[in-house]
Amino acid sequence: MKVKLKVKRSNPETGDSSYSKYEIETENSVTLLDALIQVREYEDGTLALRCSCRSAICGSCSMRVDGRARLACRAKVIALTRDNPEHEIVVEPMGNMPVIKDLVNDMESFWSKMRQVDPYIKPEGPTPEAEFRVPNEAMIDLTHVMNCIMCGACVSDCTVLEVDKNFIAPAALAKAYRATADPRDDHEHDRLEKLSEYGGIWDCTRCNMCVEVCPKGVAPMNRIMQLREMALEAGIKGNAGARHTGIFTKSIEDGGRLNEIWMVPGSVGMFNVPRMMKEMPGALKMLRAGKLPIGQVIPPGFPGSHKMHGMDRVRNVVRKSASLKPVKAEVKAHDA
Repeated sequence: MKVKLKVKRSNPETGDSSYSKYEIETENSVTLLDALIQVREYEDGTLALRCSCRSAICGSCSMRVDGRARLACRAKVIALTRDNPEHEIVVEPMGNMPVIKDLVNDMESFWSKMRQVDPYIKPEGPTPEAEFRVPNEAMIDLTHVMNCIMCGACVSDCTVLEVDKNFIAPAALAKAYRATADPRDDHEHDRLEKLSEYGGIWDCTRCNMCVEVCPKGVAPMNRIMQLREMALEAGIKGNAGARHTGIFTKSIEDGGRLNEIWMVPGSVGMFNVPRMMKEMPGALKMLRAGKLPIGQVIPPGFPGSHKMHGMDRVRNVVRKSASLKPVKAEVKAHDA
């Protein structure tokens, strides 16, 4: 079959960036990585890419394919061109990380964020001679996170990281959940306090991109949501994210719908004048668009605030949701 490739070429030393086009003949069964290696070996020896296992285990060949992060060794060329055999596959380096050359990224920012969350178990107390006995159900919950191969696909397509480099990013936060939720770890509260600070779990916008591009089903966004639940359960609420959750829940429980007027004051604080002024242009746009009903000016919970019909059913849903709290399994030391 004929394969058309459009590969982004970059040389940070000179600042040059352009696209090179290639057209090769290959078998129907090849992966994108096979096609790129064929280009490098027989068409253009200057093309730089990174690969190793070719079996979706090492994560080295992560790159953007037609605008989305993927493992090149898992991307079948025939699947990428099935709807249009003449389709030109666009291949680019991962986003949100510096480029060394062509399709090779500098992963130092990825690893620095991973180190930031202390991604290892920190037990206290006496160490058993043999092992810690961990309930099977606790490890089943952690299995998905343990599947992470550190490919960086979720970091590449994280929309928050595009605008705020201080965000810890999905991969590191998923790894943080791996350590925090492990029954053998005794620093859960300290971890959750640190993760609740600026750049942590409350900065995720739940865009779901990290879930969509993860090749191993780790679902980092879901782990971030679990960390939020754990933080709230631990009483760590002195931050804008936790207050936002509280005012959101109070708004639904009291009136049955989101009270947009009080979301920002309830999240950042009425007397946080600099932040309130920063949000004012957006509030005016929402007012013009009819998203700030004047009838909602009374704060949630106060007499006279808006209430929709069927509030008993709404409150039952809220209460049932609140009762689903994460519980950390008990771990026991097992001596030989």
